[in-house]
Amino acid sequence: MAIKKLTTGDWLCDFRVDGAESRRVRKKFTTKGEAVAFEQHYRGEAKNKPWLGEKEDRRKLSELIELWYNLHGQALVAGKSRLAKLQIVCSGLNDPVAAHLTARDFAHYRDRRLKGEIDNGYHTDPQKWIAKPITVNREQQYLDAVFNELKRLGEWTLPNPLETVRVFKEAEKEMSWLTLPQIHELLKACETHGNINLTRIVKVCLVTGARWSEAARLTRSQLSPHKLTFTKTKGRKNRTVPIPQWLYNELSPLQGKMFRYCYHEFKKALALTDIQLVEGQKTHVLRHTFASHFMMNGGNILVLQKVLGHSNIRETMRYAHFAPDHLEEAVTLNPLAGYVSR
Repeated sequence: MAIKKLTTGDWLCDFRVDGAESRRVRKKFTTKGEAVAFEQHYRGEAKNKPWLGEKEDRRKLSELIELWYNLHGQALVAGKSRLAKLQIVCSGLNDPVAAHLTARDFAHYRDRRLKGEIDNGYHTDPQKWIAKPITVNREQQYLDAVFNELKRLGEWTLPNPLETVRVFKEAEKEMSWLTLPQIHELLKACETHGNINLTRIVKVCLVTGARWSEAARLTRSQLSPHKLTFTKTKGRKNRTVPIPQWLYNELSPLQGKMFRYCYHEFKKALALTDIQLVEGQKTHVLRHTFASHFMMNGGNILVLQKVLGHSNIRETMRYAHFAPDHLEEAVTLNPLAGYVSR
């Protein structure tokens, strides 16, 4: 019986939403009318929100993360890296039943991460556990993607618990780029270091805007007359970039894998110079340098997008201010444009 009177005089509403295996609902009311109204309202809600009538989902968050990785994450370029980060988040949340995770839970987890109260899985020193807003933003986006992807795959029917959580606003990153004198200084340091592989990789990055990893794994088959084709890129799309005759002549005698690993040699060569870079930037300064000089020399922003392999023009637009005519009208159209200093 869905509604019955108790010995206390209260009315018990006791029913299963959709059959013996569905969710059981029990609630007491002072009047029969309230109990009837509640049952009718709940059953109506269950029609619009099917998960209310389903058997309670008791899967742990770690189970969902593993399921996401097996069904989707393993195919991502940085799938294993993302899985490791998700496992850190899961541990910091104490691996709750996923259906019980709330926006409030994540907000408090985020607060503890920013204060350095949660082991980040990389350092034994608690002083290095303090996370930056950009870090917790990425963690939130990764976990948010888990729920969204499982919902698309039909493996999750409940609401996404993070859908109401706003990420922190991030300040635009400062970008390091090299002037022509600094480029010559760096190339000289690479040559002084005595590593021809190092010098050539640096040249490829500066000429094509390639990422260090893209340039470092080049093979002879990726070189054609006056062009380099980059494969296995971050955006998963091959791209071909023209190169000058002198670089083609320098690379064409090479066979097989063109270069050997020399990332650490780059850091050593950089240390021989007076060049100061923004924290967190090393080899990526070469890509920034290419893009900056491309725009300063009058390059087209859409062409730059294709050369860099950006899928979204917003990534490329951060170089727009290097264009010679960027916001130039501010000089001629400001209210003191005709003012002459005395």
